[in-house]
Amino acid sequence: MNTVPFWQQKTLDEMTRAEWESLCDGCGRCCLNKLEDWDTGEIVWTNIGCQLLDGESCRCSDYENRQKIVPDCIGLTPEMVRKITWLPPTCAYRLVDEGADLYWWHYLVSGDRDTVHEAGVSVRGRTVSEEGLDVEDYEDYLVSWPDEIPEGAK
Repeated sequence: MNTVPFWQQKTLDEMTRAEWESLCDGCGRCCLNKLEDWDTGEIVWTNIGCQLLDGESCRCSDYENRQKIVPDCIGLTPEMVRKITWLPPTCAYRLVDEGADLYWWHYLVSGDRDTVHEAGVSVRGRTVSEEGLDVEDYEDYLVSWPDEIPEGAK
């Protein structure tokens, strides 16, 4: 009997749809608005959640229709994981693609969907809604933590 987890045996391209979807740890970091410097291409994070981000569950409130409702929403594919430079360092898709293992708090390891929140990795309680904000004001909400690994999460 094979006891090696699927994410340690398969590449992103080899995963079934269910395996792929289960890799999402529910941190919500990728659902934060980011700003890109047109001249340098540098990406900076804000703590402004997408209009569909549920700040408590850290999940999309309309996952199946997200790209229709939010045209800028990027659907992850193995190719996109390799292309996107702003995926958080804790992102399971990024980790698996780089040949690294999942962190202890990922529910596929811990068996508990709350450990991502307990480890301080998720956006729970750290976001503001984009509703009523002008894009020009996004610079007032810059943060660095989405691109960091919290001390308790290592």
